[in-house]
Amino acid sequence: MRLLLSSMAMMLALTAGFSRDPRPNIIVFLVDDYDKEETSVYGGKVLTPNLERLAREGITFDNAHVTSTVCTPSRYTFLTGRYAGSSYDKEYRDLFPPGQQALPAFNVALEPDNMNVGAALAAKGYATGFVGKFHVGPSLSDPAFRAKYGLHDVQKNVPLSKELNGQQFENEKKFRKVIRDYGFTWAKNIYWDNTKAPFQSHNPEWTAAAALEFIQEHKDQPFYLHYCTTLLHGPNGSWYKSLSQPKVTGEGIIDKNLEALPARSTVMERIEKAGLSSNEAGYLWMDDSLGVLLDKLEELKISDNTLVLFIADHGSGNKGSLFKAKGTEVPCIMRWPRGMKAGVRSDQLIQNTDFVPTWLELAQSTTPDGYHIDGVSLRPLFQKPDAPVREYVYHEIGAARSIKTRDHSYISLRYTREQVEGVRDNSRRHIKSMTGLSGGVSRSIATHPHAYTGDQLYELKGDPDEQKNLASLRRHAKTLKHMQDLLVGELGKFPQRPYGEFFTGGNSIAGGSYDDVFETLRKAASDKKKKK
Repeated sequence: MRLLLSSMAMMLALTAGFSRDPRPNIIVFLVDDYDKEETSVYGGKVLTPNLERLAREGITFDNAHVTSTVCTPSRYTFLTGRYAGSSYDKEYRDLFPPGQQALPAFNVALEPDNMNVGAALAAKGYATGFVGKFHVGPSLSDPAFRAKYGLHDVQKNVPLSKELNGQQFENEKKFRKVIRDYGFTWAKNIYWDNTKAPFQSHNPEWTAAAALEFIQEHKDQPFYLHYCTTLLHGPNGSWYKSLSQPKVTGEGIIDKNLEALPARSTVMERIEKAGLSSNEAGYLWMDDSLGVLLDKLEELKISDNTLVLFIADHGSGNKGSLFKAKGTEVPCIMRWPRGMKAGVRSDQLIQNTDFVPTWLELAQSTTPDGYHIDGVSLRPLFQKPDAPVREYVYHEIGAARSIKTRDHSYISLRYTREQVEGVRDNSRRHIKSMTGLSGGVSRSIATHPHAYTGDQLYELKGDPDEQKNLASLRRHAKTLKHMQDLLVGELGKFPQRPYGEFFTGGNSIAGGSYDDVFETLRKAASDKKKKK
C-alpha cells in the first residue's frame, strides 16, 4: 500500500512538473537617465552588488544601444519593437502628416490598436504587468484625454493641499485603467510622466511593492513585467533628498512608510562604509530594488525560468543627442539561467527594437497580423554571445539620424524647411526647440565641437568620444558613402517620410544649404549654457 501511494505521489509530482508552462517569465527592469559607466559592472565607482550578481549569472552586453535618447520615444520602442519614427499615433501624424519629414521626440505615444508587447503577450496567455513610470501616453494637459477617463488637471509646482493630494490619488487609479486599455492585464503604482512638485520625489519602495505583488500573484503562469523605476532621473542631490521623503509617491502623500526594500537608513550607512558619498546614493537605492525582485524569484523557486533584463532608457550626459557615449549606448545585462550562458560578455551590436521580437519568440508567439516591428530577435546570442545579429544600429531624435557600426558612427542633421526659415526669422520658438532636448543635439553641444554640423563621421576605436569629424576628409569618402547608404536603407522603412536629400519631397531640404542656421544655433546654445 505504501509503495502504491509513493508511486502515485511521484506520478502526481511529475505530472505537475510537466504541466507547468515551459515558456519563461520575463522582467524588463528599465532605469531612467543612466550612463553606462555608472555601474560597477562597467567599471563605475559605485555600489551596485545586485547588478554584479546579475552579470555573474547572465550576459553583459557591451555594445547595447537605444534608438532615441529622451524618455518618450525610447520607451515607445521598448514597448513596441518599433522606431519612434514608425509611430502612427494620431497626434504624431497630425503634427507630421504623411509626405512631410517628421521630428520624432516627446511627440509619440502608444497607439490605441494595442500593437504593443503587453497586449501581444496577453493574447498568448501571459499575465502582463506594468509598474512605475509610463511617459508614453497622452498628455494630462489634453482635455479630451482627461474627459475620457475622468482625470483631474493636477497642478504642478504648487503648494500641497488635501484636495490636490486627493486628485493625485484618484488620477493614479485611473492611469492604471488607461494602461489596461492598452492591453496590459495588470497595472499598479503608476507615474504617468516625470514627477513634479509637490510630489517630486523618488520612491522605489512604492514601485517595488507593486512589482513584488504582481510576481506573487502570477507565479503559477507565465508573466511579463515591465518595471520602470524613476531612478536615476534628475541630479544626484535629488536622490539623496528623496531618502528623507518616504511618504511621497505617485499617488500622493501616503499614510505610512513602505518596507519593500532594505531600510532607507542603511543606504547611506552602506555608501559610507564603501568610501562613497551621497552623490552615489541613488545607484545603490536603485540596485536594492533589483535585489528584492531577484530574491522574490528565488523565494518562489521560479528564478531558473525567469529572464531578467536590466537596461536604461538612454544616457544622461549626452541626452537628446545621437552620440554614443552617455547617449545612445546604455548598460544592458540579461539573465535567464535555463536559457542562456552565464558570466560572459557580448560586444555584439544590439538595439532596443530587438527586445519585443525576442520576447515574442520566447513566448512561442507569431507576430500578430498588422503588427509592425523594426527589430530582430536576440535569441541566438543567448548561447553564442559572439555571433552577430546585426551589422549596425540606427538612431533618431528630432532632425538627427545616425548609423553606428562596430567601427564607425555617422550622424546627419537635416532640418525641415519650417525649421530653417524659423531660425532665419529669429523665431524664439524654433531656436528654443532646436537647442533643446528634442532638437537632435541638446546637451552634447558642451562636449562635442561638431554637434551642429550636417554630416559627422567618427572612427569609434580611435575616437570613442566622437571628437574628430572625418566627414570632410577625402580619404574617408568611401566610408562616409557606405554609412550613408546604410542610413538610406533604414530610412526606406518609413513610408512617405522624406529626409533631406536622402529621400526628397515635402518639407525636406538638402544638406549643405544652411550653414548660417548651424552658426546661429551654436551661438544660441552657447548663450543658453552661459546663463545656467
